Amino acid sequence: MDLEGVRTFVAVAGAGQFQAAADDLDITQQAASKRVASLERSLGVRLFARTARGVRLTVDGQALLPHARELLRAAERAKAAVTPGRRAFRIDVVNRRTAPANLLYDFYRQHPGIELDVVVLPDADAASALAEISAGTVDATFRSLRDSAGEPPRGLRAARVIDDRHEVLVGPRHPLADVKSVTPAGLADHPIWMPSLTDHPEPAGYYHDLAKAFGLTIDMLGPSFGVEAFLAEIADSAELATFVGEGSRYLWPESYDLRRIPVVDPIPVYPLSVIWRADNAHPVLANFLDFLRTRYRATARDDVWVPGWARR
Repeated sequence: MDLEGVRTFVAVAGAGQFQAAADDLDITQQAASKRVASLERSLGVRLFARTARGVRLTVDGQALLPHARELLRAAERAKAAVTPGRRAFRIDVVNRRTAPANLLYDFYRQHPGIELDVVVLPDADAASALAEISAGTVDATFRSLRDSAGEPPRGLRAARVIDDRHEVLVGPRHPLADVKSVTPAGLADHPIWMPSLTDHPEPAGYYHDLAKAFGLTIDMLGPSFGVEAFLAEIADSAELATFVGEGSRYLWPESYDLRRIPVVDPIPVYPLSVIWRADNAHPVLANFLDFLRTRYRATARDDVWVPGWARR
């Protein structure tokens, strides 16, 4: 099976669009389409169905996706096994639009000479991501470690380095559109929409804790058709709202007139730890950890809310 075709298939499945996946892979949309078409011919199935806003996985595509991801991880493990000490510093940022990716970008701007490999394991649960760290195929990842109350497995180390403050994202017709800030209690009458979050156990668990603590309604059901479609829905609605992190970066057309409203008194934060292998001797790791700890000390606040499992 052609690994480039598999890699492109996984990228398109994650982005929901051929163009967005091609941009991430640094290839043309035509090349991405050809790779996927070749993979479909070799398998004798259709992997994607086209929609008005991009593509969605067929039943066969859904069946292939977890195996395709495992193929790519196996390929990475094989490559790492024969290039010890020579490969780039490899970081899983989970999502290229959120705080970990932006922090890594800031670090890279301060150290532009390093060899850096930014990877995304968006649908890998925490156990799978930590297995990649233990195997040495990834040098570090960012996770909440909710299921273990912040403690990593044996052989790994963790440090809390991100408290991503919440903002509410709404369209111009939403009742909160013109407020300067809102309290968690003030959101009790405004349903929060976060589709497909149930597919991601760690954040889903955190938002369940948040909803329970402040009496919020957070809808995590329903399919996701990609960020672009999601933002268009928020912009056009007088009722829908969603949470975004202060450290996240989203772009939308000016005509959407979306509003990012800070949540305060207290400030709920999504706590993230950087996790690495205790015996990892990669020359960039120590500098990266120092950078994260220094940034965290400079930005940490006392007036924040985190779930009980993160208070340590």
